[in-house]
Amino acid sequence: MENLSAAANTSSLLLIALGAIIALLILIIRFKVHAFVALILVSLLTALAAGIPVDKILPTLLNGFGSTLASVALLVGLGAMIGRLLEITGGAKVLADALIAKFGEQRAPMALGVTALLFGFPIFFDAGLVVMLPIVFSVAKQFGGSVLRFAFPVAGAFAVMHAFLPPHPGPVASGDILGVNIGLLVIVGLICAIPTWYIGTYLFSMFISKKVYVELPKAFLNLTAVNETSVQNPPSIGRVLIVLLLPIFLILFDTGLNTLTVAKVIDGSQLWVQSLRLIGKTPIALLITLLVAIALLRDERSFDQIEKICNNALGPICAIVLVTGAGGMFGGVLRASGIGEALSAMLSDTGMPVIVAAFLISVALRVAQGSATVALTTASALVAPMVAASPELSQFDLCFIVIAIASGATVLSHVNDSGFWLVSRFLEMDTKTTLKTWTLLETSIGVVGFIIAFIGSVLL
Repeated sequence: MENLSAAANTSSLLLIALGAIIALLILIIRFKVHAFVALILVSLLTALAAGIPVDKILPTLLNGFGSTLASVALLVGLGAMIGRLLEITGGAKVLADALIAKFGEQRAPMALGVTALLFGFPIFFDAGLVVMLPIVFSVAKQFGGSVLRFAFPVAGAFAVMHAFLPPHPGPVASGDILGVNIGLLVIVGLICAIPTWYIGTYLFSMFISKKVYVELPKAFLNLTAVNETSVQNPPSIGRVLIVLLLPIFLILFDTGLNTLTVAKVIDGSQLWVQSLRLIGKTPIALLITLLVAIALLRDERSFDQIEKICNNALGPICAIVLVTGAGGMFGGVLRASGIGEALSAMLSDTGMPVIVAAFLISVALRVAQGSATVALTTASALVAPMVAASPELSQFDLCFIVIAIASGATVLSHVNDSGFWLVSRFLEMDTKTTLKTWTLLETSIGVVGFIIAFIGSVLL
């Protein structure tokens, strides 16, 4: 009788989980409710349906929301400021020009893509496209051919970095929910991102640009980014590279010293080790990078102007941060209600590896509602109990699971994805052409990224 009762309870919890996801999708897709509001409402209803005591519901919601924001807001805010400084000072054009001169005409798409990869670390997808596309169009006009040959390596690079690497909100939230070391996630994410970009984006772009010819957009000279990046005294290439590479260098202090401590090469309790590891923590590394960026990129701007640039960087990310926090709230409810454990048990019974289940759940959520951030946070919340029930998973395994979830949240961008319309509008492509090109590119990124993550999880 106890087994029957437990099975019935598990079934009811799984039905509640299914109902919660369906309700979330209906609110977002059918009734156009903002994802932030929809996640809060569904979290509340799920808590009530799952039988969480009434006096515990609000603390559960707030704990899930607050714990996620504690890590996400710092990283996303600091990253946005660094990105905005690089954008306004013309750093993107400086780096693109230098790389094109280095690579030459034949490899101009490669040069533009590498530029986007470097700038994709602190700059978000939308802002990256606004900054880089005028440069892309200028290069495409100079060398000729389908604009996809030059635009897609750039757009794909920003998409890869946005999905795989902190300080972008999706991987930060996913890593936080799954208990991943964010510094290690930066390193693993970077190792996965580079081959994913080359295979899934660059090679695909060279292929699709031969099949589909897209002309230069007629209105590209009117893009606002042209005025923003046309500065009188742009920074030197050396200063730009320092700002871009400094956070990765600092983060290596934490991950490297942690590895040496675990291997008992050094004593991790010593003050100098703890101090260097503190500097290497991602929020501290980004804070130091921001201060260095202000010092190197300020030029003749007053501190008042710098303050306004940093302030303007925060506005556009507020919605992203709040949606991410609400995703953490939903995850908190799933953990407190036992729904997560029930889902974990069901998937475990199928014998499906956690990394495969994580990818498939993320794909389903991505296709259904469009937002990569919502897919990342919700899938991570659903997978978290499976991770908790698998103590044999190492930090490397957890990093690869985050990459798998990010890959699933990238595939099949279509009409319910804002990024789909952003690319369509900027390149002046009709919906059919965008589906034949951008949707396939995003799917290529997601599939290649998952394969690399799966191989990494097997090898490590």
